[in-house]
Amino acid sequence: MGDLLLEPFVVRALIAILIIAINASIAGSFTVFRNVSFLIAGASHSALAGYALLILLSGYGIHLNPYFGSIAFALAIAYLAGRSKETNTAIGIAFAMSMSLAILFISMTKEYASKVWTILVGDLFLLTNQDIYLMILMTILIVIASAIYYRAFLFISFDPEGAEAFGINVKLYNYILLSMISLSTIILLKGVGAILVFAMLVAPSASANLIARNIREVFVCSFLIALTSMLFSLIISFFIELSPSALASLIASTAYFIASFRKE
Repeated sequence: MGDLLLEPFVVRALIAILIIAINASIAGSFTVFRNVSFLIAGASHSALAGYALLILLSGYGIHLNPYFGSIAFALAIAYLAGRSKETNTAIGIAFAMSMSLAILFISMTKEYASKVWTILVGDLFLLTNQDIYLMILMTILIVIASAIYYRAFLFISFDPEGAEAFGINVKLYNYILLSMISLSTIILLKGVGAILVFAMLVAPSASANLIARNIREVFVCSFLIALTSMLFSLIISFFIELSPSALASLIASTAYFIASFRKE
């Protein structure tokens, strides 16, 4: 077991778990505070469309990192959500459109279907060094943004009208916050998969929001729930052939329902 933990693919998986927990804590908590959980589902499937598009273009000699397509599409849905007064409606329409595009692009890239499949379902053990470097870089940007705009993010999340009355540029900070949440979705894509990103970003923070006594505890508890879920699932996957990301999502979701029953 000790030798296994030193294997490069396991080390990368452990680093990814820490990164996922950090994003679940920061972006996940603000998602719950801002009540835009649907954005994660929309961003993840938009990112899938962007990834599939660049995979498709690679067949025509245009070789770009598919992550760039994911980032562009995910930020686009954040922009559309920020512009609309009916945020969830805009996200829902963009979600349907991006899913349609994703299916079209995937159907046109049958020879590259395995590459797209890794983004759809995710696999911690298939992460490369380049994936880890990119995840770390984007997480650093998110940590810096959340540290700088922490108070503004909280203000616009809980009382956007009051924030506007105080002279805060609500629209600008809303764009930044939604973009940050979308970037967190990208970070989790290859490790967790587009299907399960929603569960791993929202469930830990939603659970923490039920059991924590203050805002700071929400961030801490969501980090611990996400980290514990991922580590526990990784350990089990060593002994039983199960998807660690699927198991972690199941554990995190179960934690939410347990917290809900205790709250009642």
